[in-house]
Amino acid sequence: MILVTSCWKVLINFVIKVKKGMIVPFDFFSVEKKDTIPGKGKVLISEPFLRDEYFKRSIVLLAEYGNEGALGFVLNKPVNMAVSKLVKDFPEADIPVYLGGPVSTNTLHYIHTLGDLLPGSKSIFSEIYWGGDFERLKKLIEQGVATRNNLRFFIGYSGWDAGQLERELSENSWVIAKLRVNQIMMGNDQEIWKKVLRDLGKKYKLWADFPENPGLN
Repeated sequence: MILVTSCWKVLINFVIKVKKGMIVPFDFFSVEKKDTIPGKGKVLISEPFLRDEYFKRSIVLLAEYGNEGALGFVLNKPVNMAVSKLVKDFPEADIPVYLGGPVSTNTLHYIHTLGDLLPGSKSIFSEIYWGGDFERLKKLIEQGVATRNNLRFFIGYSGWDAGQLERELSENSWVIAKLRVNQIMMGNDQEIWKKVLRDLGKKYKLWADFPENPGLN
């Protein structure tokens, strides 16, 4: 699933200045151990050199995680298409649609904060739910209960077999973090990858500021 461009990894011996003028080795690519523990409801934040079109500078919400693998949805790859154009007899609604990942791109998924209003929903964490009765969802949209503030659609999903995500984490392909509910449901602009990394502080601010095409700088 992960395709990394390695030409810029000469920066692995990058150094930073510290107090008293000392210079110490600084591994630009290593992820702190506390930021490599996956779990349901956490997010994966891609490192800046990941070139795969689905996962380049992406944030992935893990909806499922366990011994058999993981499943999630990319939060920051919007598509300019209404759900009513994808699904027959679906009500017109201004609700965002995203590319959830490269797996089963002929399927539609959704996360929401509707809770018990949508029977069959699976809890991800806190107020965030996944799936639920599709016919009931259409009714809630028609009634104005389900809106762009509490519902997001995804074409396809991101999936990892058992052990696959752990291997990618060992290669420093992802940083793991927790986001607030409003960040997941409302933080849908193209700058969210940078914003979340900067909030993590330390070296991750350097990741956020690293140019997307360093060869042009």
